[in-house]
Amino acid sequence: MRASSFEAVSPRQAPLGPVYAALLVQVLINTGTYLAGKRAMEELPPVTVVLWRFLLSAFVFCLLLLFTPGPKVPPRSEWRRVLMLGLLAGPINQMLFFYGLSQSTAAHAALLYALTPLGVYLMSLARGHEPPSLRASLGILTALAGVVVLLLGRGLASARGSLVGDVLILAAVSAWVVYTTEGKPFAAAHGPLRSTAWSMVAAAVLLLPVTPFALAPVRTFSASPSALGSIAYLAVLTSVVAYLIWYYALSRVPASRVAVFSNLQPATTALAAWVLLGESLHWGLALGGGLVIAGVRLTQSAPLVPVPRREVEVVGEA
Repeated sequence: MRASSFEAVSPRQAPLGPVYAALLVQVLINTGTYLAGKRAMEELPPVTVVLWRFLLSAFVFCLLLLFTPGPKVPPRSEWRRVLMLGLLAGPINQMLFFYGLSQSTAAHAALLYALTPLGVYLMSLARGHEPPSLRASLGILTALAGVVVLLLGRGLASARGSLVGDVLILAAVSAWVVYTTEGKPFAAAHGPLRSTAWSMVAAAVLLLPVTPFALAPVRTFSASPSALGSIAYLAVLTSVVAYLIWYYALSRVPASRVAVFSNLQPATTALAAWVLLGESLHWGLALGGGLVIAGVRLTQSAPLVPVPRREVEVVGEA
């Protein structure tokens, strides 16, 4: 049936502490995604890494759907949207990201992905998902400035990545912006588990045509334990846990508030490099990290105002 109401861009009347704590966990997981991806691609082609990542994550999500109550497949009316989200998350976003990362630098990738919150906010405004907010705008720009300062301190100016790699990563960022913005109402309607599971299974299905050319089972299982562990990390922690957290947060707070947390990743990556790799700390970490935290706090403090939505379809279980 159809009903007219308000779009839930404001959070449910519940404490937001658990949401923000979960997003911090997601940031920590994604900190390792760059490292895991680079490590896996030292031994395997990007398309093989992406394919195994989504096949494994789809298998995990199928098990979760099988053993949890609720619909196992999306309603027929949502199939087109599920396929679109799967296409954005898998073949488009991740193929572009991994091929771009193989030709560019981690610093360039981090800077380009720092554009995500701004892109999500602008698209949310254009789609009518969020109201204009000066405080949120200032917070997003402050966090972006912090990322630039932090990466300049880590040698961004001297980091040389190919233009092709940077363009591919920017295209991946654009796909992630659309995935986040369009996934917001989908997650609110169906919950984070099913929203994430259906889109990840769809991504794996859409990648099946490249399986005969990219699966490379002999080469894959001959890879080192470190490379295989990196693929497992990408499949289970990044594609299952981190994506679940992402849609969990999207189902409760505006997309721009979720996306701005991604600007914490360069700071956590720098700290991880200091702890794990013995890299030195630098002036940009303190100044840039402070700006990022201030920007995130400013964005989260913006008032939440419900936005009237158009007539929407309330779907039942399939």
